[in-house]
Amino acid sequence: MSRVREQATHRVAILVRNGVLPMELGLAHQLFGNATTRSGRPLYTILTCAVTPGMIRTDADFPIYAPHGPQALASADTVIVPSTHEQDEDLKPGGLDEGLAAALDSARDARIASICTGAFVLGAAGLLDGLRATTHWLSTDLFARAFPAVTVDPDVLYVDEGRVLTSAGEAAGIDLCLHMIRRDHGSAVAAAVARRTVVPPHREGGQAQYIQRPVPDGQLTGSATSASRAWALARLGDPLTLRDLAARDSMSVRTYSRRFREETGLTPMRWIAQRRVDRARELLEQTDHTVDRIAAEAGFGTGASLRQHFQAALGVSPGAYRATFRGSAVPPRGT
Repeated sequence: MSRVREQATHRVAILVRNGVLPMELGLAHQLFGNATTRSGRPLYTILTCAVTPGMIRTDADFPIYAPHGPQALASADTVIVPSTHEQDEDLKPGGLDEGLAAALDSARDARIASICTGAFVLGAAGLLDGLRATTHWLSTDLFARAFPAVTVDPDVLYVDEGRVLTSAGEAAGIDLCLHMIRRDHGSAVAAAVARRTVVPPHREGGQAQYIQRPVPDGQLTGSATSASRAWALARLGDPLTLRDLAARDSMSVRTYSRRFREETGLTPMRWIAQRRVDRARELLEQTDHTVDRIAAEAGFGTGASLRQHFQAALGVSPGAYRATFRGSAVPPRGT
């Protein structure tokens, strides 16, 4: 787990290697750098690090400069490993060079996250053994063969296993960084960062919707279930059945379930459960409502049901979540 301190800023070390993708480095700086308290105090300190400090090649026609060496990882609260396509997919268990392996070992107390094929680095370091992980969908089969001790989920945008997190393609790094900010400081802070960066605070579904698949004859390729999803989001407090959702999009339950999974990477009822947890988080952070009232408004019915779903999704009780995140919201600009 991350060590989020009350007064000192949370230190994020971004470990870059030759061939790094500049977008992945930039998005981490942009997102964590925009997270502040109500008074404007930065919540994170971001350090760009390399095994050997200095100029680092990128996959573009310009280099970047990494001013910090591996010692910065030892004092980091979070370490982020962006991808480098020229190295990652050749990695195997135990296959890291000595300097990189030592750098990651020095960060044994930090939360560690990868972007895109940076997951190969975490796999080679043994950090993902026995855990779920993801990477870019084009690389998931190769990753599964290289790291049989890891359970690969090719459909999701990111996987949070507590101390170790992985994300899919480059843009999924945005989702992962916002998720970590949300985990550290609450959904209001993450939403404010997303607003300033002009990205959605939460993207529905997973990378399954981006995987190229043959188009069946006579079937549309658009978002066939978007109408029912919008309808459901406006009625999370009401009983919602699979049959109700399918009827909104004029499909049979079987066809609707298949299309929904293709478009979001989730089953319809799992998607509903996630949205209800999101709604409960907002209410816990932004209102004084009782847990029973929040459970009713979010669609869980009873406080006991809300507590069960909350614990399963987040690993904490609603009361503990409220105690941690209530009051951490950052007001939007202009209000």
